[in-house]
Amino acid sequence: MHFAQYYLDCLSQASYLIGDETTGRAVLVDPRRDIDDYLHDAEAAGLRIELVIETHIHADFLSGHLELARATDAAIAFGEAAETGFPIRRLRDGERISLGADDTEGVTLTALATPGHTLESICLVIREHPDDEVPFGVLTGDTLFVGDVGRPDLLSAAGHSPHDMAVRLYRSLHTKLLTLPDATRVFPAHGAGSACGRSLSTETSSTIGDQRRLNYALQPMPEADFVRLVTAGQPATPGYFAHDAALNRDGHPLLDPGPPAALTLDEALAARDRQGAALLDCRPSAAYTRAHLAGSLHTSLDTRFAEYAGSVVAPGTPVVLIADPGTEQEARLRLARIGYDRVLGHLSDPAAVLERTPALTRRSRRVRHDELALEQPQPGDVAAVGAAVPGAPAAGAPGPGAPAPGAPAAEAPAIGLQLIDVRNPAEYEAGALPGARNIPLAGLSQRLTELDPARPVVLYCRSGGRSVIAAALLEARGFGDVCDVVGGYEAVVAAAVG
Repeated sequence: MHFAQYYLDCLSQASYLIGDETTGRAVLVDPRRDIDDYLHDAEAAGLRIELVIETHIHADFLSGHLELARATDAAIAFGEAAETGFPIRRLRDGERISLGADDTEGVTLTALATPGHTLESICLVIREHPDDEVPFGVLTGDTLFVGDVGRPDLLSAAGHSPHDMAVRLYRSLHTKLLTLPDATRVFPAHGAGSACGRSLSTETSSTIGDQRRLNYALQPMPEADFVRLVTAGQPATPGYFAHDAALNRDGHPLLDPGPPAALTLDEALAARDRQGAALLDCRPSAAYTRAHLAGSLHTSLDTRFAEYAGSVVAPGTPVVLIADPGTEQEARLRLARIGYDRVLGHLSDPAAVLERTPALTRRSRRVRHDELALEQPQPGDVAAVGAAVPGAPAAGAPGPGAPAPGAPAAEAPAIGLQLIDVRNPAEYEAGALPGARNIPLAGLSQRLTELDPARPVVLYCRSGGRSVIAAALLEARGFGDVCDVVGGYEAVVAAAVG
């Protein structure tokens, strides 16, 4: 048997190539859109990809089933409950897929219907020989992760309550996956950092036995307790999830791998003003906070770039990239992985442009933890914010929207600080700055009307990465006095307890 896991760190996403080396027949499970690695490896191993299987209709990335079908003539398969806009093979519960010369020999996959994360979710039990008592492993999709289980709330907009989906998930786990032998290896579709669950491990594989012992959601408990447990504290859903789910269900244009066009500053600004393009600065956060174009959005390539971009840029919005030279193609590809294909081009040599145009250049205002007025630590409340220093440059930097030297001065902010925690709900509930409101980054763009743009805003996250992205969004939307906390909640906690 040929078995390969392809793990994409930036999306915490795993796909799998499984083949029978005797017959050369292979399947690919949960592929991403850029398929060259799969094709190269299959050819090198003497394998023909005959079937592309999706464990469910993904929401967090744009899958490559259409690209692979075009490149290999492979059929596309989903669970029996899937409804799609293109022809598929429907895999029934218990259906066996043989990659051997016949059904009595060779590598075999068995589909298990495991609704809960979505209605059409399936898992795939892999056996090197059809009669193996202990399977080689099981591809668990988004039903079971290492350390967690799939979130049951993504279909609430379609009329399926998180409670009902959690009940389905409980039964799928206990009547299907947990009946497998403990030695069965577990290969999930996602790992740590994914918004498809709450407590995913950094490990990309495990065993049924280890998960039975260690996974919080698989501990012995009544169904009702499980439902309460897995429906609480889930991370905010990034804005692009519904968009990607629709494209994965209905069909989408094939990936265009070409490089983005180089644009002058005038062309970039014209794209913004005439076509509504977002200026997306994907340089490292340190470079962005030192100098960036007024009104630009930000998420760095050295973070979860595509996921964060999908949280601050609405689906379908044209994009102009502001990227360090040589990184623009990587940025375009990573946007394409979530279905953001309308990249109009990239700004040529942004560092030089920023140096030449001080009137259009801004520097971010960031405050250190010692520039916050802190109360004494209380049990459960590590630190409290009394007042920040709105209007005063922190760490030598003018504030968001504040002009660079030589540009007109900004108006003084109104009184009344708005302290916003942009972490996920579970992080917030585990400890937060008293007085802070929790508006997770993933939902911030939809909740801007809850904030007053005339009042100063202080943003913080765990370590200072997401808060820079949030501050850029507020600045681009016209908030006049915005700053974020350098080092985030961790820095405040460390100072308070140290």
